[in-house]
Amino acid sequence: MTSVAVRPDPFALSEEERGVRDLAREFAQRELAPTVAQRDDEERYDRSLFTRMGELGLTAIPYPETYGGAGLSSFAWVLACEEIAAVDMGMAVSLSVHVLAQLCIFSAGSDAQKERLLPPMAAGSHLGAFALTEPQSGSDAAALSLRADRTDDGYELTGTKVWITNGGDADTYVVFATVDRSKGREGITAFAVERDTPGFRIGSHERKMGIRDSSSAELVFEGARVPPDARLGEEGQGLKVALGSLGAGRVSIAAACTGLARAALEHAARYATQRVQFGRPIADQEMIQSMLADAAVAVDAARLLTWRAARLRDAGKPINAAGSMAKLFASDTAMRVATDAVQIYGGAGYSRDNPVERFMRDAKGAQIYEGTNQVQRLIIAQQLIEDLRRS
Repeated sequence: MTSVAVRPDPFALSEEERGVRDLAREFAQRELAPTVAQRDDEERYDRSLFTRMGELGLTAIPYPETYGGAGLSSFAWVLACEEIAAVDMGMAVSLSVHVLAQLCIFSAGSDAQKERLLPPMAAGSHLGAFALTEPQSGSDAAALSLRADRTDDGYELTGTKVWITNGGDADTYVVFATVDRSKGREGITAFAVERDTPGFRIGSHERKMGIRDSSSAELVFEGARVPPDARLGEEGQGLKVALGSLGAGRVSIAAACTGLARAALEHAARYATQRVQFGRPIADQEMIQSMLADAAVAVDAARLLTWRAARLRDAGKPINAAGSMAKLFASDTAMRVATDAVQIYGGAGYSRDNPVERFMRDAKGAQIYEGTNQVQRLIIAQQLIEDLRRS
């Protein structure tokens, strides 16, 4: 008889990965859960909670210890992200964008820039932001119009960014501007801009449907002068930096959506076993069981797509399509499961006294930010067609 080789489980967690997951879960339950509803109601970002995550080593999980990071895998990072989002999607999104800003610096910055900027971000003493979106440039990132005019001693930035997560609270902003609008995407350049830069100010704050305990703000550049060493990479490489980082960032958003969907399912299932109608728990009703079963399948599928993308990234393989698949499916799952959770709660689910109402509001945003789900479908289809043409 021919023996069959047994392949190792690609999703088996190492001891370090389990430790990170458990640390993030304990932190979320102990320090985020007690105040998340109040912070959502007040639309308030609590910087002290981010500082605490830095003290625990959660603010730079996938970056080398050389720059203050934990030196762990992307897989460990998505495990932590799921646990935080299962309690507080706003804090998970804030942390995800902070890690995204670090990725831009890590991938495009010089050794001197990395040594200067990354350690305080890893420690949680500096909060990062990723500034790409503009009033007339959302999904079409190459159409941005923020100008970076060369000067004798650096660059002068003029224009506006909008919907910038962590915008009102960050210390270091990764900003994308064009040095030559006529060059289109080839003119876009990345800069690391500090909060106290002359000519740079925080504009209006968005009043959002969900993810309200994470700030989203307008950034206004009125001839903001930045030195030459603020530029990340060469001129014209900015869009490559942005899109490459967003591809990885979508995996963490997928993990956050999986966490939210898992939490919505757990709350709905628990409520269904307690809510009695017609003399028995509604969990005994076949239609409720069908909703719960579909949700359980979707949550597991979202997690597996997310884990696959993270493992591919750790292996150094392309994740363009895999990250988009994970983000698309997980965010759609979060929206569907949260909506069903509200339905299972009935009238009680429509009340802000129950967390499923917040889950539903938070889930909607995930279908839009870091590339709408329509854009994710374009990326997936384009990759599919490209692969077919090469085969």
